[in-house]
This record gives sequence, structure tokens and C-alpha cells, in this order.
Amino acid sequence: MSNKEEFKPYVAADQVLPEITPVSVIVGVILAIVFGAANAYLGLRVGLTISASIPAAVISMGVIRVILRRDSILENNMVQTIGSAGESLAAGAIFTLPALFMWAEEGATELPSILTIALIALLGGVLGILFMIPLRNALIVEEHGTLPYPEGQACSEVLLAGEEGGTKAGTVFAGLGISAVYKFIADGLKLFPSEVTYDFKNYPGAGIGMDVLPSLLGVGYICGPKISSYMMAGGTIAWFVLMPLLYIFGCHNPEALFPAKAAVTELGTGGIWSSYIKYIGAGAVACGGVISLIKSLPLIVRTFAGAMKGISKKQTVVTRTTKDLPMNIVLIGIGLIGIALWLAPDIPVNFLGAILIIVFGFFFVTVSARMVGIVGSSNNPVSGMTIATMLVSTIVLKATGNIGTSGMIAAISIGSVICIAAAIAGDTSQDLKTGYVVGATPWKQQLGEIFGVAVSAVAIGFVLYLLNAAWGYGSTELPAPQAGMMKMIVEGVMDGNLPWPLVFVGVFLGIVVEILRIPVLPFAVGLYLPIYLSTPMMVGGLVRLWVDRNKKISEEERKGRVENGTLFCSGLIAGEGLVGVLLAIFAVVGFDLDISKTVDLGQIGGCVFFAALVAVLFFFMNKKGKKTA
Repeated sequence: MSNKEEFKPYVAADQVLPEITPVSVIVGVILAIVFGAANAYLGLRVGLTISASIPAAVISMGVIRVILRRDSILENNMVQTIGSAGESLAAGAIFTLPALFMWAEEGATELPSILTIALIALLGGVLGILFMIPLRNALIVEEHGTLPYPEGQACSEVLLAGEEGGTKAGTVFAGLGISAVYKFIADGLKLFPSEVTYDFKNYPGAGIGMDVLPSLLGVGYICGPKISSYMMAGGTIAWFVLMPLLYIFGCHNPEALFPAKAAVTELGTGGIWSSYIKYIGAGAVACGGVISLIKSLPLIVRTFAGAMKGISKKQTVVTRTTKDLPMNIVLIGIGLIGIALWLAPDIPVNFLGAILIIVFGFFFVTVSARMVGIVGSSNNPVSGMTIATMLVSTIVLKATGNIGTSGMIAAISIGSVICIAAAIAGDTSQDLKTGYVVGATPWKQQLGEIFGVAVSAVAIGFVLYLLNAAWGYGSTELPAPQAGMMKMIVEGVMDGNLPWPLVFVGVFLGIVVEILRIPVLPFAVGLYLPIYLSTPMMVGGLVRLWVDRNKKISEEERKGRVENGTLFCSGLIAGEGLVGVLLAIFAVVGFDLDISKTVDLGQIGGCVFFAALVAVLFFFMNKKGKKTA
């Protein structure tokens, strides 16, 4: 007897519980907007996003079960299904869409409208869900027991352990509140600088420092010591090896060395980084994305073949827990999206672009849906898929006469839709796995995903516009690393005006790192971003390492502490992201909260506040929940 025949969901197929309700929709929408905005801000600043499924599930347990006194695990599951859509859509959007704003800043084109952003996000997100629906039976049901879908399985465990929901939700909200206040004091009131830096006088070109902010501590903890150390290694190579070398070879030349616009001696550490290192980092990131895709090719081929074979199998008995949205609706929806991409005046994609999106989209959604079942959403090589799409699309567009700025915008738009579709497909797969375990109704979950995507698409348009108006993409506040890299790739293929020697330095650095069996992408992101971002993440990673290696506690205690820390750090990330968006609103309307002219604690104050934040993390990490009867 197979695993799927033996498996019985928590809620039986003949049992009906509240699922799509006004409460679940409202709470889910709020969480989708909150985590979408927070992850957009985080990703544009750091280049990484976090999964929102587990925090959304925990908060839903706290709100629905504890506060509202409602008792339906399927209602809780619907909240996290809708809520997690915002995070995935934001993750896909920030990889590509800020490039359109960067070109507008350079005067090459006009700013994209909020409607354009919303439509690209909406169509990409819904396309990812629709392509995933016929794969559900093949990947989630037929492969149950074979494909673990780690985030989906973990989320179902959180929902099944609902008695602890209130305590756990309190930990998330505590992190959110503390982070919000901290961020407001640091970057709103500017009581102390959020970036602490030090340049070495006797080692010119080198520097160190950290952004003493809650989200970076939280990301480092959640990613763990390995990922954090790989990023720190990339930052160390950039700021202590490459930048001093650039200074040594350029300090005797009074002329500006391309692509910089001033002599090396006039640039300072920040100038050397922005003029040279970011191109080296972009080459390394592109190399990492391509390597991850190449390494995944055997799995991609098996995945696609297996999924196509699984689709042909028809379900003999349709029950509440096996019913998907009807296939005719799915096919009509995909067709309408293709037509909308081609004909909608606000989407800069022609007929050829729409065809490329449907073909690449179906392939990469299939790959993404299966790969997250094996490696988890965090390790899904979406960036590699997007790079491949962007390269092929730009080459095809250029060959067919779509050149210049309009061709580059079309390439970014095509890549955006596919990137968002692949990211949403991974999230949908995890959510459907959670639903399969707890006994949710698939077609209702799929509707919930579409609703979450629709709301998040509108929200992400406003958020991206707001953040650009406040600080601008590619700035110190919002480096937008992935989008900057995609922009460079498209420009390089279309115009050939990149400093290719620097890019190839990064490519070969990536190859060396791969030979040493170090994951290229986190190393490359650390190389690309200022070291000020990698340092606080390393602190968070070391805190996590201390928990993982503590031999004085039992395995059960360790698991509890890691979970407490993860939930608290999820709150830290969400809190800073929300206040970051709030401060962007203040910056746009000209509302100045700066009190640094009268009270300024300086860099020492920043270090003290950050140390206090680390201590608070230790407190919540070691906090024991109340035992329930």
C-alpha cells in the first residue's frame, strides 16, 4: 500500500469546517500586506527575503483562536495561505521591477505607473498559481512521503500544535513592537546613526562597520551561521582585499579610471565600492545563478518529465479534499493572461514577449513547484531561472529588432512576470502541502492564493513607488542588489557598455568559490553588498550558532529556543519593514523627525543599542512558554 493510500488528513474529507470566511480573508489580507511590504523593504536593502508562512500561521492562531475564540484549523490555514502570498510576490517583484525605476532616474524613460507594476505582479502571480494547479495531484498527492516540502510540513505542525498559538504569537508581536520602536528611534528620530563605520587610515581602501538594525540581526539568525558566514566572506574579500588593491593601483593616477567619474584617491571606501566592487559582485551573482541552474538541470529534466507524466493521471474519486479549480477555468485563465500581457497598454510586452512568458513560465513554474519540495523555498534558484530568462529574452528581442530602451524594458517585464510566477509557485506548493496534511479544500486554497496575490499586487505597486520616491533604488538606503544586477545584464547584452573586465573578475571569483565547494550565491551577495550589511547578519548567525552548539541543553530545549528565536526575529524583520515604509511616507511628504542636532548619541550609542537588542534576542530565545492543560 502506498503512502498516499495510507495517509489520512487531520480533517477528514467528509467533515466540513469554516475555511474561507470574512475573518480569515480580512486577517489574511492584512498579513499579506504587512509581510509583503516588510519583505519588499528587506529585500531591497539586503537582497534576501524570509518565508512568511510560519509567522503568518502563528499570528493567525493567536488572533483567530485566542483573541476571537474561533476554533477551525482550516480557517487558520486559509489565513496563512493568503498571508504568505504577499511575501512571495514581493520577493519576485523586487528582483526585477526596480530596474525600471533606475532607468527612469537615469533619464532613459519615464517612471513606470503604479498600474503597470500592479498588473505585472498580478498577472505573474496568478499565472504561477494557475500553472501550479494541474501539478498539485502529481506533486503533493502522488509524491507524498517522497517530496517533503519542508516549509509546508513545518507550517502544518504549527497549525496542529494550535494550543501554543497564543504564546508563540506573542513572541512575534513582541519582536515586531521592539523592532518598530528601535527603527523609529534610529532612522526616524536619528538619535544615533544606524550605520556605524570605520575606515583604516594605515590600510587605505579598507573599511569595516555595520548597520545596527533589527532586521539584519533577524535575517542572520534565521539564515543561520553558514549562510551568514558565506556572506561575510564575500564582504571580507571585497573590503579587505579587492578595494585596497584598487586603491594601491589607482592612487598614483590623477585621472578617473572607468567606470568611476573621479580619481581613486577622491572616492573613499564607499566610492570605490560603488564604482568598481558592485560590478565585480554582479558578475559573481550572475555566475552563482547560472551555476545553480546548471547544477539543477538533471533535477529540472526529471522534474518536468515526472510532472507531465503525473498530470496525465486522472483522479478516480473527487472529494472535498481532492477537488481543484476546474481545468477549463485554469486553461481559460492562462489564455486570458497571455492575451492581457500582449494587448494591455500598460504592460510593455509584445506578442513575442507574451509567448516567451507562457513557455518559460510553464517550464520554470513546474521546476520551482517540484524543487521547493526537495530543497525548500529558501534554496529555490529563482534568481538563476530569472537570469536565464533575461538573457534569452534580451537576445531574442535584440535579434528581432526590439532594441534600445524599449527592448530593455520589455526584457525586464518578461523576466519580472516569470520571476514572480516561479516565486509564487513555490509558495503555493508549500501552502497546498500544508493543506493536504491538515485536510483543507484545495480549490478554496487556490482561490485564497489568487485573492492574496491580487491584494498584494496592488499593495506592492504603492510600496515600490513610495520607497523609490523616498530614497531611490541603487542608493545607500536601498541598494536593490538583484534588480541592479538584472539591469546590468540586460544593458550588457543590449548595448555592450558594461565594464566587462570587472564583471568577469566576479564571474571567475564565483567559479573559484564553486571549486572550493562554497555556495556561490550567498558569497556573491556578500561581495556585491556593502560589508555594513553582512556584519550584523554575522552577529545574528553567531547567536544561532551558540544555540545550535550549546551542549548544556537537551535537544527538545534546543528546538524550542531555535523556534522562539525564529519567531522573535520574524517580528524584528516585519517591524522594521513596516516602520521603514512609514518613514518613507514621512520623507515623501517632507515631515522631518530628525532630532540629531540637539541629541546625538553617536556611533557608540548605536553599538550600545545594538548590543541591547542582541541581549533582548537572547531573552526571548530562552523564554519558556506557559504549559497548557
